[in-house]
Amino acid sequence: MNDDQEQPDLFLFLASTAHDMKNSVSVMGSTLEGLLADANDKSAAGYRAMAQMLYETRRLNNNLIQLLALYKEVGKPGYPFDPQTQRLAELAEQVAGQSRILLDSKDITLDIVCDPELIWIYDEDLILGVVGHAVNNAFHYTQDKICLRIAECDGMLEIRVEDNGRGYPAEMLQAGVSAAGAQRGGVNFSSSSTALGLYFSAEVAKMHKHRGVLGSIALENGSGGGGCFILRLP
Repeated sequence: MNDDQEQPDLFLFLASTAHDMKNSVSVMGSTLEGLLADANDKSAAGYRAMAQMLYETRRLNNNLIQLLALYKEVGKPGYPFDPQTQRLAELAEQVAGQSRILLDSKDITLDIVCDPELIWIYDEDLILGVVGHAVNNAFHYTQDKICLRIAECDGMLEIRVEDNGRGYPAEMLQAGVSAAGAQRGGVNFSSSSTALGLYFSAEVAKMHKHRGVLGSIALENGSGGGGCFILRLP
C-alpha cells in the first residue's frame, strides 16, 4: 500500500478514535451534571471537585467536537454546512440551558441581552459550538458574571461573550488575532491551550459569508476590564 492510500486510512482511524472519546466524555459530563444537580451542599469539597471535573470534561468534549468538525472540513470536502434563518433568542436559550449547571456550581450569573425578534442566517450547530465554547472559557476566568450580548451592529450580527474577570493576557489577545487572520495550518497550537478553540471559531466564522464579506472573531478586554470574545457574522 502506498503513502496516498495509508494517509486517508490513518485520518479515518484518528477521527473514529476521537468520536469514541467524545462519546465517553459526553457520558462523563452528563453523569457529573446529574450529581451536581442532586447535591445539597455547594460548600463541600467534593462538590467543588465535581464542578472542576465538569469544566474539564466540557473543555475536552469541546476540543474533540472541534477536531471532528475540522477533520470533516479539511479531510473530507463537503462538510454539511447548513445555514438557516433562525431566531437568535433561541440560540441564547440553548447556550443558557447547556451552561446552567456548570455556572450554578460557582454561583455565576449569565446575563443575556438579545432582541427576541432578531433573526439571522447561520449554521445553528456550528455557532452553538462556538458560543458554548466561549461561555465555558469565560467560566474559567470570570469572578461571578458572564454576559451574552447578541445584536446587529453595522450590518453584521455581533455575538459577544464577556466576563468580569481580570481580562485576557497579552499572549491570548495575540492568539485571537492570529486565529482570526490565519489560513489553514497558520496557527501554532503549541503556543496556547485555547488555540484550537480560536482556530475552530475563526474557521466557522469564515464559513459564513455574504456578498464577499466573511465572518470573523476577535478578543478584547472590555470596558470593565474583563475578557470579551466577539463573533461577527455577515
